Amino acid sequence: MRRIPLLPTIAVAFAVLAMVALGVWQLERRAQKEALIARFAANAGKPVMALPHFPDANVLFRRVSAQCLEVTGWTTTGGRSRDGLAGWRHVAQCRTGAEGPGFRVDLGVGSDPNFHPGWRGGTVTGLLTEAPGGTPAIVALFGGKPATARMIVAETPAPGLAASRPPDPADLPNNHLAYAVQWFAFAVIALVIYALALRRRARD
Repeated sequence: MRRIPLLPTIAVAFAVLAMVALGVWQLERRAQKEALIARFAANAGKPVMALPHFPDANVLFRRVSAQCLEVTGWTTTGGRSRDGLAGWRHVAQCRTGAEGPGFRVDLGVGSDPNFHPGWRGGTVTGLLTEAPGGTPAIVALFGGKPATARMIVAETPAPGLAASRPPDPADLPNNHLAYAVQWFAFAVIALVIYALALRRRARD
């Protein structure tokens, strides 16, 4: 019987070890994600706080209050009302003064994307979440990037709109266990294929 080839065996061993390491890393990320979701869920039960000038991901899903001095623009995006009806979310860009980047506020859902809410600013209270196109919470928290484009989902909608569905930490994706199983499966498949190749080599 021929000896087992050294270089291919080393290459396969390194590949299998890398796949196993990636699987273990995904399991660690799963634990971190579960802790993060639990933290966000706890935020929803805390007292109302003033919106920080530069809110980070740690205060997401907390009830906040802010003063919109001026509405500088509107955007619409698909969404659902608190009752589950599909429609268009009307999001206002608010100016808070000379300091701070301002904030966005989801003022409710309507059936007409061209509807112009009559809201001109004032005090708004609601859950803090991510505005469409903002830095994802996971990236901001684990990647060290600043939390940008935060948005308040108003508890009280603007006239003519229905209150938007409040954000729920349970909706955050947590697919790390599936990814870990995939990496472990790839490692097993690589070992099986290499074992079959060695068997064929020995037979030939």
